[in-house]
Amino acid sequence: MIPYSSTPQSIDIIHVLIRTTYHIQREFDAQLSALDVPFQISGPRLRLLSTVSQSGSIRMNELAAKIGVKARSVTDIVDALEKDKLLVRIPDPMDRRATLIQLTKLAETHLSEVLALQDEISDRLLGNISIEQRKQFLDLLFQLNENKDLSQPCEGFK
Repeated sequence: MIPYSSTPQSIDIIHVLIRTTYHIQREFDAQLSALDVPFQISGPRLRLLSTVSQSGSIRMNELAAKIGVKARSVTDIVDALEKDKLLVRIPDPMDRRATLIQLTKLAETHLSEVLALQDEISDRLLGNISIEQRKQFLDLLFQLNENKDLSQPCEGFK
């Protein structure tokens, strides 16, 4: 464990953030997998299904942009969800070259239940953080992600 310091180094903050994110993701996915639904669910799958649900139907490239991942990652998840009969690809009526993704009846039937349980799980995971602290934390996370181009190497690594 990294000792608490009133002047923490940047790398210490990054290490704690990575470790915390890993712990939360494992716990979140473990609790989701314990749900009594007729399909496999995880955080990334649920985020994708939720985004498709909000859109009604959506193109893959738009879906990737909305959830902030590469198109290849979306394709892999969509393929798996399609195999599990949770998503279906349909022709785009506006562009015959394009394909839309939408939920199946199976996904629609269970999604609201799973999303409600997701909220309960999230509340338990953040239970020791007050509403005001949550707002501050979210603001800090947005600030951390704002205008970042991390594709360039650090000065010392050129």
